[in-house]
Amino acid sequence: MRALRGRYTLLTGCLEEAQALQCVETAEQAEPVGTASPAEEPCPLVLSGESSILHAGQVQQLAPHLPPRVTGHPWILLYCTARDGFSLRSMYRSMDKLSSPVLLAVRETSGQTFGAFSSTAIRLSRCFYGTGETFLFSFAPELKVFKWTGSNTFFMKGDADLLVLGGGRGKFGLWLDGDLYHGGSDPCETFGNESLAPHEQFFIRDVEVWALA
Repeated sequence: MRALRGRYTLLTGCLEEAQALQCVETAEQAEPVGTASPAEEPCPLVLSGESSILHAGQVQQLAPHLPPRVTGHPWILLYCTARDGFSLRSMYRSMDKLSSPVLLAVRETSGQTFGAFSSTAIRLSRCFYGTGETFLFSFAPELKVFKWTGSNTFFMKGDADLLVLGGGRGKFGLWLDGDLYHGGSDPCETFGNESLAPHEQFFIRDVEVWALA
């Protein structure tokens, strides 16, 4: 756990530096949303294949919270730890040159399922990037969706050793380390979320990334 605490300290320093330098890629932002407002009759979320993390009911619960422009289209499995191994670098490679939105699903070792919708592909970056369409979610066991609050634009940042979603005041909505073995989740200003996992730091069991076909 000493190595994990060291990585968390480095991650905190990364966010503090970004706050000081305002290192955020500019992009047109969606309006901040305080609470999720699903459409009355959403299009189904169609996965081209079976998820080992999200069951069919959970998949359809997520559908109303996705931007209308991505609903009704099939999604393909780009990356999964069961098939591709536990490596953040491999995850990045699976999305090389991809520009479409992605759905990230994580299951930790006690069985809790959570993740994020990103309006852009997950990639290596020097700055935080993304748009206000990005959100976090958790099944605990009922679906909870945490959308952009408008407090900051720390949507996502990735390097070879750490992937971060959401931030503010040294807290991160979701982070995964380079070997996809450890992760963590805290309430953060970007999404106004609760901790997505039962504990602030957790061990990862499975990770999947889905993208528009």
